[in-house]
Amino acid sequence: MALEITQVLLNAQSVDGVVRKHAEESLKQFQDQNLPGFLLSLSGELANNDKPVDSRKLAGLILKNALDAKEQHRKFELVQRWLSLDVTVKSQIKTCLMQTLSSPAPEARSTASQVIAKVAGIELPQKQWPELIGSLLSSIHQLPAHVKQSTLETLGYLCEEVSPDVLDQDQVNKILTAVVQGMNASEGNNDVRLAATRALYNALSFAQANFNNDMERDYIMRVVCEATLSPEVKIRQAAFECLVSISSTYYEKLAPYIQDIFNITAKAVREDEEPVALQAIEFWSSICDEEIDILEEYGGDFTGDSDIPCFYFIKQALPALVPMLLETLLKQEDDQDQDEGAWNIAMAGGTCLGLVARTVGDDIVPLVMPFIEENITKPDWRQREAATYAFGSILEGPSPDKLTPIVNVALNFMLAALTKDPNSHVKDTTAWTLGRIFEFLHGSTVETPIITSENCQQIITILLQSMKDAPNVAEKACGALYFLAQGYEDVGSSSPLTPYFQEIVQALLTVTHREDAGESRLRTAAYETLNEVVRCSTDETAPMVMQLVPVIMMELHRTLEAQNLTSDEREKQNELQGLLCGCLQVMIQKLGSSEPTKYVFMQYADQIMNLFLRVFACRNATVHEEAMLAIGALAYSTGPDFAKYMPEFYKYLEMGLQNFEEYQVCAVTVGVVGDICRALEDKILPYCDGIMTQLLKDLSSNQLHRSVKPPIFSCFGDIALAIGENFEKYLIYAMPMLQGAAELSVHTGGADEEMTEYTNLLRNGILEAYSGIFQGFKNSPKTQLLIPYAPHILQFLDSIYMEKDMDDVVMKTAIGVLGDLADTLGSTAGSLIQQSLSSKDFLNECLSSEDHLIKESAEWAKLAISRAISV
Repeated sequence: MALEITQVLLNAQSVDGVVRKHAEESLKQFQDQNLPGFLLSLSGELANNDKPVDSRKLAGLILKNALDAKEQHRKFELVQRWLSLDVTVKSQIKTCLMQTLSSPAPEARSTASQVIAKVAGIELPQKQWPELIGSLLSSIHQLPAHVKQSTLETLGYLCEEVSPDVLDQDQVNKILTAVVQGMNASEGNNDVRLAATRALYNALSFAQANFNNDMERDYIMRVVCEATLSPEVKIRQAAFECLVSISSTYYEKLAPYIQDIFNITAKAVREDEEPVALQAIEFWSSICDEEIDILEEYGGDFTGDSDIPCFYFIKQALPALVPMLLETLLKQEDDQDQDEGAWNIAMAGGTCLGLVARTVGDDIVPLVMPFIEENITKPDWRQREAATYAFGSILEGPSPDKLTPIVNVALNFMLAALTKDPNSHVKDTTAWTLGRIFEFLHGSTVETPIITSENCQQIITILLQSMKDAPNVAEKACGALYFLAQGYEDVGSSSPLTPYFQEIVQALLTVTHREDAGESRLRTAAYETLNEVVRCSTDETAPMVMQLVPVIMMELHRTLEAQNLTSDEREKQNELQGLLCGCLQVMIQKLGSSEPTKYVFMQYADQIMNLFLRVFACRNATVHEEAMLAIGALAYSTGPDFAKYMPEFYKYLEMGLQNFEEYQVCAVTVGVVGDICRALEDKILPYCDGIMTQLLKDLSSNQLHRSVKPPIFSCFGDIALAIGENFEKYLIYAMPMLQGAAELSVHTGGADEEMTEYTNLLRNGILEAYSGIFQGFKNSPKTQLLIPYAPHILQFLDSIYMEKDMDDVVMKTAIGVLGDLADTLGSTAGSLIQQSLSSKDFLNECLSSEDHLIKESAEWAKLAISRAISV
């Protein structure tokens, strides 16, 4: 096979589908039959300078994919597979890879760099390949430029693959020295300098100790700042990317450099090419993010000498920073409103201005107002649009007291511009700004209303008129109406929108039927707004919402009847079905939440359920998800009557629970099982064997995304609550699963934020399961079946209390479980709780919690425990 692997690799890239398919099959067969031989011939191909670049590049790519995958479980399998290969095979492969770094072909070198980093990512944490970093760094400065470049590129990828605790400080120092020297202005070769600058970007997270040392930090900062002035645009861009990363990783070390950085960024924003200017703006956005986080964490007021780590860089830079950002707003692109993924200097500047407003609040207003007043009426559309964009950008952050008087003056002007301005850009930004006004300055929490009985009608008339405008303008007008409706959510029994309800709904439905509703997300925006208008409506308009039900049902019915669609039409159809199911869900929740409307609404329940079942037959993930959620809402409002749909619906429920690939569908289905349990209570019993079997299968699968596991555990609780002591036969399966997961969720010390968040979700799911099981068995003669599990549960509560990293949600559920235990098991639990290490401390801590939900749970638990102990 080695002889012909070159040809097979070239054939696998052939334009002829048959040739390509045959080659892909040969490669797969070779891999399955002889993995070591396969990997060796790939690495040999990659290292062989006589072979064509295309076959070498693909050989490297296949090698890389044999070491890594996106899905966690697959990645784990590949890592284990590599570690179990014969040592001599691995060392031959690594020798080939290292040789390739000096190949004259840049594509082969670059591919080898990536593969070396993947191998290092597997082996270095296992204390294997200890000589790698030494051999990369030895004589790096005597190497020919192209080898130096690929070595630095490899170091960069390596820092991306391994975590900082894998390398010792001595290795980190050597890598940084090599990288920073390669970045130096004295380095004559631009390819080397670029590779070094990109490598530094990945190595920054390793440089903690170096940034704590003043001399080393000064040197790194100097070299980065010099690189921002390189004649080569890619080097300047990469250097600014390093500055952006430094701004978040080493925010607290920036003070000595901030003035110089301001001068460099300001020059780049005003004069440099767009990719560089965008990174220069990003630096200030990143500083804003840091300061917003710090100020949120520490609350608004601190004494001057407090140890709060905020340097107020933005506040100090305001007088110079704001004018620089306002200038960028005038650099719009002509077609940016039509292009969904558009990103340019004007948009980056406006985004940064918005972050500055959130960082400094009221202080920004006097700096931006003169620019708005000067430009808002100018004949050039760019000036009018920039002024409007500036206004919209500063609406979140400053206090309503500061903004309301200005908004009251501006509102009429904006409404006039939305109908009369000749330029589509200006209208687009005006509608967006109105949406921001309604989002941040309208609602029950704002003291002085900006929308009054005097201007409400005018606002609605203009927004509805704008929905007939170009798709990008109409989409923003829908968004403004969305926030207008949301502001009246807590209005009580009578909403100012009631007189216009029919008209608004009609206008939104008309938008969904526009020929061009597929552009600028317009159809989606119209349905989202319709949902919000319905969700925030009051009882007065319930009859109109009721009339809307058959209309939306008819629309859904139509999509199900459509025949012979092209794949493009099918995709649009699926999207529309998803939107319509979402719309029905909101109406079911609205009408099902009060008795009088629920009674009338039930006449449609059978037909709606029938439509949903037909949607399931179409087999599409997003639609499934939306239909599932809508069925959950239907189960909630129909209650025990939902039982009649179960024989038909059950197979789809089972399909959803089996859907590992589209794990969101699986997660939503698990949630719906909970809804159905609450609706049917013990009528769900006939289906429980099937459901529990599937849930237990899901938990033991390593293919299912981890985010689905917490909801599955809390679903055990829902089932136990619904069927009570009938849960007995599942205890021997469910309890060990819960115990295993509980043990895993305790020892996660030193985890990152994401892991801590997941751990808390997992703990909460486990605790909800325990809670449901205990409450389900309460007052049953079978409660003694739970006694053997009690010590383990108390131990779990002890250990999460000791870990001190649970969030408020877990705390509330945990103290609830302690109460459930005492409540269900009585005196047996009483004596166990008295022996437990930390129950008393935990209870006292919860009793004195600021959070009233935790406190409430704790008071109930205290009562249950004192009853159990006094028995």
